[in-house]
Amino acid sequence: MLSAEPIIYGMIFVGVLVLVEGVYLVAFGKSISLNSKMNRRLEMLDKGSRREDVLAKLRKEMDQHMESRSFPLYSMLADKAQKAAIAFTPKQLIMVMLGVTAAAFLGLTIGTEAILPVRAVMAVGIGVGGVYMWLGHKAKKRLSMIEEQLPDAVELMVRSLRVGHPFSSAISIVSKEIKDPLATEFGIIADESTYGRDVGEALKHMAERLDMQDLRFLAVAVAIQQQSGGNLAEILDGLAKVIRARFRLFRRVKAITAEAQWSGKFLSAFPVGALIFIQVAKPDYYDEVLDHPWFIPCCFIVGIMLTLNIFVMRALVNIKV
Repeated sequence: MLSAEPIIYGMIFVGVLVLVEGVYLVAFGKSISLNSKMNRRLEMLDKGSRREDVLAKLRKEMDQHMESRSFPLYSMLADKAQKAAIAFTPKQLIMVMLGVTAAAFLGLTIGTEAILPVRAVMAVGIGVGGVYMWLGHKAKKRLSMIEEQLPDAVELMVRSLRVGHPFSSAISIVSKEIKDPLATEFGIIADESTYGRDVGEALKHMAERLDMQDLRFLAVAVAIQQQSGGNLAEILDGLAKVIRARFRLFRRVKAITAEAQWSGKFLSAFPVGALIFIQVAKPDYYDEVLDHPWFIPCCFIVGIMLTLNIFVMRALVNIKV
C-alpha cells in the first residue's frame, strides 16, 4: 500500500510558498505585487508621501540586501533578493524563513510519523528551500518583465528627446507612462537626477544591481554621449533596435531548446523519482542485498553518477547566446 507521507511533504512545501507570498502581500499591501496597475512609486506619492522620503525608502529596499551579504545564512539569498527588490529587510526575511521552518516542522509532526531528526532536517530544508524558490521566482519574473519593457521604454525616451525634452525629463516621462517594475526603477533615477546625481552613474548602478546586459548598453550609451556629445536620440534609437533583436533571438533560442531542457530535467529527476517510488511502494525491495559487501559502494557510485548527470544535462542545454 502506498504511503501518504510524500504527498504530505509536497503539500507542506506548497503551503510554505503560499504562506510566504501571503505574509509578503499582507505586510506591504497589494501595491508590492508586480501585477499592480499603478506603479508603486506613484502610488506612494499619491498617498501624500514626500518625494525625498519615497526615494529614500525605495533606494533602501533595493540596496539593503547586498549590504547584508555578511550574514552567514543570508549570503545565498542576497543576490536573488536584490534582483527581486524584496521589500522585506534582511532580518525580516530571516525571521520569515525561521517562521516557515517552524510551520513546516509542526506540519510534519502532525502529518507524519518520521523521527525527530528527520522532521528537523526536512523542516529546515522545506523552510530554507521554500524561501529560496520564492525569491528565485520573484527575481526571474521581475527581470523578465524588465527585459520585455526596456525596448518600449528606450523608444519612449527617443520620442521625448526628438520633441525637445532633456534626457532627465525623458526618463521622468518613462517612469510615469510605463508600468512596474521598470517604472519605479526609472522613477528612482529621475528623482536622483533631480537631487543632483549623474544620470549615467545612476543607470550604471541600476544595470549592475540587476545584472542585465541591455541596461549596461543603455548606461554606456548615455555615458559616451555625455563625454563626447552626439545625437542621443539616434544613439538610443539604434540601441532600441539592438535590444529588440536580442530579445527576439533569446526567445527563439528558448523555444528551440525548450524540449531539450525539459528532457534534461526529466532524465535528471527520473532516477531519483523512481528510487522514491520504490521505497514508498515496496520498502523491503533491497532487503535481500543490504548485507552484500558491494551494496554501500555501489550506492555511492550511483549517487556520484546521478550528480554528474545533473551537471552534464544542464551543460548540454545551457546554450550561450
